[in-house]
Amino acid sequence: MDAITCENLGRLFKSKKRTVEALANVTISVKKGELFGLLGPNGAGKTTLIKVFTTLLLPTSGTAHVYGYDVTKDEKKIRPIINMVSGGEYSGYGLLTVKENLWMFSQFYGIPGKEADRRITTLLNRLNIAHMEKRKLRTLSTGERQRVNIIRAFMTEPKVVFLDEPTLGLDVETARLIRIFIREWLEHDPDHTVLLTTHYMMEADELCDRIAIIHQGKIVALDTPQALKNMVTKEISLKVDVYPEIGLDWLHSLDGIIGFKSKEMGGKVRVRAVVDGEQVVGDVLAGINERGGKIQYLQKEEPTLEDVFLKLTGRGLE
Repeated sequence: MDAITCENLGRLFKSKKRTVEALANVTISVKKGELFGLLGPNGAGKTTLIKVFTTLLLPTSGTAHVYGYDVTKDEKKIRPIINMVSGGEYSGYGLLTVKENLWMFSQFYGIPGKEADRRITTLLNRLNIAHMEKRKLRTLSTGERQRVNIIRAFMTEPKVVFLDEPTLGLDVETARLIRIFIREWLEHDPDHTVLLTTHYMMEADELCDRIAIIHQGKIVALDTPQALKNMVTKEISLKVDVYPEIGLDWLHSLDGIIGFKSKEMGGKVRVRAVVDGEQVVGDVLAGINERGGKIQYLQKEEPTLEDVFLKLTGRGLE
């Protein structure tokens, strides 16, 4: 039995003015012990899928199971064996201390007093915030609060943890600490399972055993990070900085452009493109020159997960 499964899963949001299809015939299967990633931009359907698995939203169509339990009928069996952390969330009461908040959550789950105290102390030390246990929650920084959220989720000793953009907006040190902790938790028990959503391609590449790329509510690719990157080995990944800023709409109609994105950076524009061969590289550079742009930086790179996304959808992850 797999830890998490769904088949032909759909979710519609309806209003008087329109209907939005957040998920469209999504089928995935996550093995026990796996760190499975959902990679996609904001609005792709990642959070909606997690909310279905965590019994916070009912599916409109299809089926979804966690440890064999049906999310539409067995929520009382699913909730004790799962937990969830979202990026940027504020869980708890600001007037209570860190330890008081964690104690409160432990009692919601019925963890015996001595065991709750042991788990809280162990995790406070592991996440390097034991010295903050008597501080009011409202006084913590974003990164410190997220460490508390991680402790809140993992102290219940769940079988499955859903992490929805867990490092969103965090400093490099805190994000790295959380990633290491997640990997160590998985290695501690072969049945521990994580479903991670992110739009950080490097995080997905570093952490995930397999990745599903989701776009407009649909799974457009699913494989290991390396196998996904192998999809673009025949193409060229190109990064170009152009000064001054010039219009780039002409790239859409250029033969051999598989996908591209651009970002303005204070008077210049950075272009990342996946192109079909060296001839197209020359066409891109010539087009920039013809439109008055000067190339400040040019690099052909090893393919990344974002290049896979560019190839499949023609747009960047942002």
